[in-house]
Amino acid sequence: MLRRIPIAGRPYRVIAYALMLVLVATHVAAEDDGAELAKKLQNPVASLISVPLQSNFEWGAGRSSDGFKYTLNVQPVIPIPLGQHWNLISRTIAPVIHQDDLVPNTEQFGLGDVVQSLFLSPSAPGPAGLVWGAGPVVLLPTATEEFLGGEKLGLGPTAVVLRQEHGFTYGVLANHIWSVAGTSHTRNVNATFLQPFLAYTTKTYTTFSVSTESTYDWGRTKWTVPLIATAAQLLKVKGVPIQLQLGPKWYAEGPAGAPDWGLRFAFFLLFPR
Repeated sequence: MLRRIPIAGRPYRVIAYALMLVLVATHVAAEDDGAELAKKLQNPVASLISVPLQSNFEWGAGRSSDGFKYTLNVQPVIPIPLGQHWNLISRTIAPVIHQDDLVPNTEQFGLGDVVQSLFLSPSAPGPAGLVWGAGPVVLLPTATEEFLGGEKLGLGPTAVVLRQEHGFTYGVLANHIWSVAGTSHTRNVNATFLQPFLAYTTKTYTTFSVSTESTYDWGRTKWTVPLIATAAQLLKVKGVPIQLQLGPKWYAEGPAGAPDWGLRFAFFLLFPR
Protein backbone atom coordinates (compact mmCIF):
# COMPACT_ATOMS: atom_id res chain seq x y z
CA MET A 1 0.00 0.00 0.00
CA LEU A 2 2.76 2.46 0.92
CA ARG A 3 4.59 1.84 -2.35
CA ARG A 4 2.17 4.23 -4.01
CA ILE A 5 3.17 7.27 -1.96
CA PRO A 6 6.22 8.37 -4.02
CA ILE A 7 4.27 8.89 -7.26
CA ALA A 8 2.35 11.78 -5.68
CA GLY A 9 5.26 14.19 -5.98
CA ARG A 10 3.22 17.27 -6.71
CA PRO A 11 1.31 17.29 -3.39
CA TYR A 12 4.42 17.23 -1.23
CA ARG A 13 5.65 20.49 -2.74
CA VAL A 14 2.76 22.20 -0.94
CA ILE A 15 4.07 20.98 2.42
CA ALA A 16 7.67 21.90 1.53
CA TYR A 17 6.75 25.48 0.68
CA ALA A 18 4.65 25.84 3.84
CA LEU A 19 7.46 24.52 6.05
CA MET A 20 9.84 27.04 4.50
CA LEU A 21 7.41 29.77 5.56
CA VAL A 22 7.47 28.44 9.11
CA LEU A 23 11.26 28.78 9.20
CA VAL A 24 11.07 32.45 8.27
CA ALA A 25 8.16 33.27 10.59
CA THR A 26 9.32 36.25 12.58
CA HIS A 27 6.81 36.47 15.39
CA VAL A 28 3.33 35.59 16.54
CA ALA A 29 0.62 38.10 15.67
CA ALA A 30 0.29 41.09 17.99
CA GLU A 31 -1.84 40.24 21.01
CA ASP A 32 -5.02 42.11 20.14
CA ASP A 33 -4.90 41.32 16.42
CA GLY A 34 -3.91 37.72 17.10
CA ALA A 35 -6.74 37.08 19.52
CA GLU A 36 -9.29 38.49 17.10
CA LEU A 37 -7.88 36.58 14.11
CA ALA A 38 -7.73 33.31 16.05
CA LYS A 39 -11.37 33.76 17.00
CA LYS A 40 -12.47 34.61 13.46
CA LEU A 41 -10.62 31.64 11.98
CA GLN A 42 -12.88 29.26 13.89
CA ASN A 43 -16.02 30.99 12.58
CA PRO A 44 -17.07 29.93 9.05
CA VAL A 45 -19.10 33.15 8.62
CA ALA A 46 -16.67 35.64 10.17
CA SER A 47 -15.98 38.95 8.46
CA LEU A 48 -12.48 37.88 7.40
CA ILE A 49 -11.09 37.37 3.91
CA SER A 50 -9.06 34.16 3.90
CA VAL A 51 -7.72 31.66 1.37
CA PRO A 52 -7.17 28.24 2.95
CA LEU A 53 -5.08 25.78 0.93
CA GLN A 54 -6.07 22.44 2.43
CA SER A 55 -4.06 19.34 1.51
CA ASN A 56 -5.65 15.94 2.16
CA PHE A 57 -3.59 12.77 1.76
CA GLU A 58 -5.61 9.52 1.90
CA TRP A 59 -4.54 5.89 1.80
CA GLY A 60 -6.32 2.55 1.57
CA ALA A 61 -8.91 3.66 -0.99
CA GLY A 62 -10.34 1.96 -4.06
CA ARG A 63 -11.67 -1.47 -4.85
CA SER A 64 -8.46 -3.21 -3.80
CA SER A 65 -7.83 -0.89 -0.80
CA ASP A 66 -4.35 0.06 -2.03
CA GLY A 67 -5.28 3.30 -3.79
CA PHE A 68 -3.90 6.73 -2.93
CA LYS A 69 -5.72 10.06 -3.24
CA TYR A 70 -4.47 13.61 -2.78
CA THR A 71 -6.89 16.55 -2.76
CA LEU A 72 -5.85 20.19 -2.57
CA ASN A 73 -8.95 22.17 -1.62
CA VAL A 74 -8.60 25.83 -2.55
CA GLN A 75 -11.21 27.49 -0.31
CA PRO A 76 -11.45 31.28 -0.62
CA VAL A 77 -13.80 32.91 1.91
CA ILE A 78 -15.00 36.41 1.01
CA PRO A 79 -17.38 38.43 3.22
CA ILE A 80 -19.51 41.06 1.47
CA PRO A 81 -21.05 43.71 3.78
CA LEU A 82 -24.76 44.33 3.24
CA GLY A 83 -25.25 47.51 5.24
CA GLN A 84 -24.32 47.73 8.92
CA HIS A 85 -26.08 44.64 10.22
CA TRP A 86 -25.66 41.87 7.65
CA ASN A 87 -22.92 40.10 5.70
CA LEU A 88 -23.04 37.79 2.70
CA ILE A 89 -20.28 35.21 3.06
CA SER A 90 -19.04 33.48 -0.09
CA ARG A 91 -17.32 30.13 0.59
CA THR A 92 -15.89 28.23 -2.38
CA ILE A 93 -14.32 24.76 -2.39
CA ALA A 94 -12.35 24.06 -5.58
CA PRO A 95 -10.64 20.64 -5.36
CA VAL A 96 -7.50 19.78 -7.33
CA ILE A 97 -7.20 15.98 -7.24
CA HIS A 98 -4.48 13.43 -7.91
CA GLN A 99 -5.51 9.81 -7.44
CA ASP A 100 -3.95 6.47 -8.26
CA ASP A 101 -5.59 3.04 -8.28
CA LEU A 102 -8.94 4.22 -6.96
CA VAL A 103 -10.11 2.73 -10.22
CA PRO A 104 -7.76 -0.26 -10.73
CA ASN A 105 -4.70 0.43 -12.91
CA THR A 106 -5.68 4.03 -13.65
CA GLU A 107 -4.45 7.44 -12.57
CA GLN A 108 -6.23 10.80 -12.71
CA PHE A 109 -5.13 14.38 -12.11
CA GLY A 110 -7.20 17.54 -12.51
CA LEU A 111 -9.95 19.75 -11.15
CA GLY A 112 -12.90 18.15 -9.36
CA ASP A 113 -16.44 19.48 -8.90
CA VAL A 114 -16.62 22.92 -7.27
CA VAL A 115 -18.98 23.59 -4.33
CA GLN A 116 -20.11 27.20 -3.90
CA SER A 117 -21.94 28.30 -0.73
CA LEU A 118 -23.45 31.66 0.17
CA PHE A 119 -24.37 32.48 3.78
CA LEU A 120 -26.49 35.46 4.82
CA SER A 121 -25.33 36.18 8.37
CA PRO A 122 -25.86 38.94 10.97
CA SER A 123 -22.71 41.00 11.54
CA ALA A 124 -23.09 40.64 15.33
CA PRO A 125 -23.87 37.56 17.47
CA GLY A 126 -27.50 37.05 18.41
CA PRO A 127 -29.15 36.00 21.70
CA ALA A 128 -26.95 33.77 23.92
CA GLY A 129 -24.01 34.67 21.70
CA LEU A 130 -25.20 32.48 18.83
CA VAL A 131 -23.64 33.08 15.41
CA TRP A 132 -25.52 31.78 12.41
CA GLY A 133 -25.73 31.96 8.65
CA ALA A 134 -27.91 30.37 5.96
CA GLY A 135 -28.29 30.41 2.21
CA PRO A 136 -27.92 28.33 -0.98
CA VAL A 137 -25.24 25.86 -2.00
CA VAL A 138 -24.42 24.98 -5.62
CA LEU A 139 -22.54 21.93 -6.94
CA LEU A 140 -20.84 22.81 -10.23
CA PRO A 141 -19.79 20.01 -12.66
CA THR A 142 -16.29 21.36 -13.27
CA ALA A 143 -14.32 18.08 -13.19
CA THR A 144 -11.70 17.93 -15.95
CA GLU A 145 -11.39 14.14 -16.02
CA GLU A 146 -13.65 11.12 -15.69
CA PHE A 147 -13.79 9.74 -12.12
CA LEU A 148 -12.95 13.17 -10.63
CA GLY A 149 -16.57 14.38 -10.52
CA GLY A 150 -20.19 13.38 -10.92
CA GLU A 151 -21.05 15.44 -14.04
CA LYS A 152 -24.11 16.80 -12.25
CA LEU A 153 -25.35 20.31 -11.45
CA GLY A 154 -26.68 20.35 -7.90
CA LEU A 155 -28.59 22.82 -5.70
CA GLY A 156 -29.72 22.94 -2.10
CA PRO A 157 -29.72 24.79 1.23
CA THR A 158 -26.83 25.30 3.63
CA ALA A 159 -26.61 26.66 7.18
CA VAL A 160 -24.18 27.07 10.06
CA VAL A 161 -24.71 27.81 13.76
CA LEU A 162 -22.01 28.18 16.41
CA ARG A 163 -21.06 29.76 19.70
CA GLN A 164 -17.73 31.11 20.97
CA GLU A 165 -16.82 31.51 24.65
CA HIS A 166 -13.75 31.16 26.92
CA GLY A 167 -11.53 30.12 24.01
CA PHE A 168 -13.95 27.43 22.81
CA THR A 169 -15.78 27.38 19.49
CA TYR A 170 -18.45 24.76 18.90
CA GLY A 171 -21.19 24.34 16.33
CA VAL A 172 -22.27 22.60 13.15
CA LEU A 173 -22.26 23.35 9.44
CA ALA A 174 -24.65 21.45 7.18
CA ASN A 175 -25.99 21.34 3.65
CA HIS A 176 -28.09 19.15 1.39
CA ILE A 177 -27.60 18.90 -2.36
CA TRP A 178 -29.91 17.46 -5.01
CA SER A 179 -28.79 17.12 -8.64
CA VAL A 180 -30.99 19.12 -11.02
CA ALA A 181 -29.20 18.59 -14.35
CA GLY A 182 -26.34 16.65 -15.89
CA THR A 183 -25.50 13.53 -17.80
CA SER A 184 -27.72 10.46 -17.57
CA HIS A 185 -24.88 7.93 -17.21
CA THR A 186 -23.82 9.10 -13.71
CA ARG A 187 -25.66 8.69 -10.42
CA ASN A 188 -28.04 11.39 -9.25
CA VAL A 189 -26.91 13.44 -6.26
CA ASN A 190 -29.03 13.34 -3.10
CA ALA A 191 -26.62 13.91 -0.22
CA THR A 192 -26.59 15.47 3.23
CA PHE A 193 -23.35 16.93 4.59
CA LEU A 194 -22.85 17.40 8.36
CA GLN A 195 -19.79 19.00 9.95
CA PRO A 196 -20.00 19.30 13.75
CA PHE A 197 -16.88 20.91 15.17
CA LEU A 198 -15.24 21.72 18.51
CA ALA A 199 -12.12 23.86 18.85
CA TYR A 200 -10.11 25.42 21.66
CA THR A 201 -7.66 28.28 21.12
CA THR A 202 -4.91 28.95 23.68
CA LYS A 203 -3.47 32.32 24.70
CA THR A 204 -0.58 31.70 22.29
CA TYR A 205 -3.07 31.27 19.40
CA THR A 206 -2.59 27.54 19.06
CA THR A 207 -5.89 25.89 18.17
CA PHE A 208 -6.78 22.25 18.82
CA SER A 209 -9.89 20.99 17.07
CA VAL A 210 -11.90 17.86 16.41
CA SER A 211 -14.57 17.49 13.76
CA THR A 212 -16.18 15.15 11.32
CA GLU A 213 -17.11 15.92 7.71
CA SER A 214 -19.81 13.31 7.27
CA THR A 215 -21.90 12.73 4.17
CA TYR A 216 -25.03 10.60 3.91
CA ASP A 217 -25.86 9.36 0.41
CA TRP A 218 -29.64 8.88 0.33
CA GLY A 219 -29.47 6.93 -2.94
CA ARG A 220 -27.01 4.36 -1.63
CA THR A 221 -28.16 4.74 2.01
CA LYS A 222 -24.49 4.94 3.05
CA TRP A 223 -22.56 7.15 5.45
CA THR A 224 -19.02 8.41 4.86
CA VAL A 225 -17.61 9.52 8.24
CA PRO A 226 -14.02 10.82 8.47
CA LEU A 227 -12.94 11.81 11.98
CA ILE A 228 -10.40 14.65 11.98
CA ALA A 229 -8.20 16.01 14.76
CA THR A 230 -5.89 18.96 14.07
CA ALA A 231 -3.53 21.42 15.71
CA ALA A 232 -3.04 24.86 14.17
CA GLN A 233 -0.76 27.81 14.87
CA LEU A 234 -1.30 31.46 13.99
CA LEU A 235 1.89 33.23 12.89
CA LYS A 236 3.11 36.35 11.13
CA VAL A 237 5.54 36.12 8.21
CA LYS A 238 7.05 39.52 7.37
CA GLY A 239 3.98 41.18 8.85
CA VAL A 240 1.48 38.96 7.02
CA PRO A 241 -0.72 36.73 9.23
CA ILE A 242 -0.96 33.07 8.30
CA GLN A 243 -2.09 29.88 9.98
CA LEU A 244 -0.64 26.37 9.63
CA GLN A 245 -2.69 23.29 10.47
CA LEU A 246 -1.82 19.59 10.68
CA GLY A 247 -3.65 16.47 11.82
CA PRO A 248 -4.72 12.88 11.10
CA LYS A 249 -7.94 11.59 9.53
CA TRP A 250 -9.56 8.25 10.24
CA TYR A 251 -12.60 6.87 8.41
CA ALA A 252 -14.98 5.41 10.96
CA GLU A 253 -17.56 4.56 8.30
CA GLY A 254 -17.69 4.54 4.53
CA PRO A 255 -18.95 2.74 1.42
CA ALA A 256 -16.86 0.25 -0.52
CA GLY A 257 -13.74 1.97 -1.83
CA ALA A 258 -13.58 4.65 0.89
CA PRO A 259 -10.09 5.39 2.31
CA ASP A 260 -8.91 3.88 5.59
CA TRP A 261 -6.94 6.85 6.93
CA GLY A 262 -5.30 10.07 5.92
CA LEU A 263 -3.45 13.23 6.84
CA ARG A 264 -4.51 16.88 6.56
CA PHE A 265 -2.15 19.81 6.17
CA ALA A 266 -3.55 23.31 5.62
CA PHE A 267 -2.04 26.71 4.98
CA PHE A 268 -4.27 29.75 5.56
CA LEU A 269 -3.59 33.10 3.92
CA LEU A 270 -5.37 35.82 5.92
CA PHE A 271 -6.38 39.31 4.84
CA PRO A 272 -7.78 41.15 7.88
CA ARG A 273 -9.47 44.47 7.23
